[in-house]
Amino acid sequence: MASPAISPLWNSLALDRGAARSLQDQIVDYFRAAVLEGRLKSGTRVPSSRALAADHGVARITVVQAYERLVSEGYLAARPGSGLFVAESQLERPARPMTAAARRSRARPRMPALVRAIASLAMPPRPVESLALCTGIPALDHFPWSDWARITARLHRERPLDALGHGDPQGERELREAIAQYLGASRGIACAADQILVVSGSQQGIDLTARALARAGDAIWIEEPGYPVGRAALQAAALERVPVPVDAEGIDVAAGARLAPAARLALVTPSHHYPLGFTMSLRRRLALLDWAESADAWILEDDYDGEYRYAGRPLAPLYTLDRGHRVLYLGTFSKVLAPGLRLGYLVVPPGAVDAFAALKAASDRHAPSLTQRVLARFIEEGRLAAHLRRMRVLYARRRVALLDALEREAKGLLRASKAPEAGLHLAARLAVPADDVAASLRALEKRVYAAPLSTYYAGAEREHGFVLGFANTREDRMAPAVRRLVEAISEAKLPGLATKQAISAAWRPTA
Repeated sequence: MASPAISPLWNSLALDRGAARSLQDQIVDYFRAAVLEGRLKSGTRVPSSRALAADHGVARITVVQAYERLVSEGYLAARPGSGLFVAESQLERPARPMTAAARRSRARPRMPALVRAIASLAMPPRPVESLALCTGIPALDHFPWSDWARITARLHRERPLDALGHGDPQGERELREAIAQYLGASRGIACAADQILVVSGSQQGIDLTARALARAGDAIWIEEPGYPVGRAALQAAALERVPVPVDAEGIDVAAGARLAPAARLALVTPSHHYPLGFTMSLRRRLALLDWAESADAWILEDDYDGEYRYAGRPLAPLYTLDRGHRVLYLGTFSKVLAPGLRLGYLVVPPGAVDAFAALKAASDRHAPSLTQRVLARFIEEGRLAAHLRRMRVLYARRRVALLDALEREAKGLLRASKAPEAGLHLAARLAVPADDVAASLRALEKRVYAAPLSTYYAGAEREHGFVLGFANTREDRMAPAVRRLVEAISEAKLPGLATKQAISAAWRPTA
């Protein structure tokens, strides 16, 4: 049977010599689309490389290489002595043009409802580190570059070949031993290096704990208000999050026991509640431990900034009171050094180490080995302890500067929480009726990151205000930043800004 004649379709090929994509890529894209959309039928002969090159004024080698790619991908097939043809494998493909809706569907694949829910928790555009009052960021301008560079250079001169291969999923032994010593000296935690799992920040620690200790559908206590990104990790694990109210003594254990007595896990921030700043009382700590023991449940203690207390010694973690081995302790170097290191640690019961290490290996094999070794030596040489001492002095000054700025610039508009004297942020509640989400969006436009307090709540009853970070903002920038926030609050009250629903969908707080 005679082969179909060369289709005139290829005459519509339009090459743009000013486009970013090469002429070869444009030819390949054209024929791919024509075949997939059914405009070029299976068995149709395509023009020779010489003819196509001459017709469109391109080098023949460009067409030859484009055709070779199409053959290797299965779109075209060569018949010796006859030329190139659309591959026969395309015969069963429906010959109908692809609609615009179909193109959009291909570009945006259908996602499960859970994934879509997680995607809705996206953070504001990065980078936010340069914005005044940004939360969750330490003083990046005071990162100990000299010490870090010296240790890094020494390690690189040693050329540790074993650090270039796959490392231990549990973490480099050298770093785990350094962390165990650091926790014993600075936080009063007695643990062995074998109990420590090095993770890629707090977020992974929460995720691994949820997957290791709970099953899809299990109830999990979360603080109300609480850490939004932590809630997202629990949601990604398909767990039922149960908001438990927080007051000046910390999480209300009695309320939690009424709401979900058989919960599998509780995620708490006892040393410095996020975001309101309360410290969990001893009475509540003991009650929480008793509940975990009686319910056969676990407690994940997120001690995200427990090193920073500006009046008296840092409080002992909940972990130190645990006698039933129900508490897992989560720490991070994001707040003490820099979030870009992506290093944190999880202290787990001895019997659970292997399971956690296996989950870690399944998710990302291991944390970067060279960075772990640099950090280990940084801790061993006393550089971390010295850095923390300097930062406590600096952050105490910056905290006072922010409180003074709020008192001068926003008196009668914002009420700042002055106690406890700890952490890297403070909560400032609105003293007047206003939409904190709308004001936050206005503040972003003014290069001020004022996280809306209302978005830290999971339930309908919410306080309104802002969570303001002070660690990465210089003292002389505090007052101007607060003035811009005050302007944003006033502007957010103007008509025609946007619907509250659209505003709420646009903003999600960071850590």
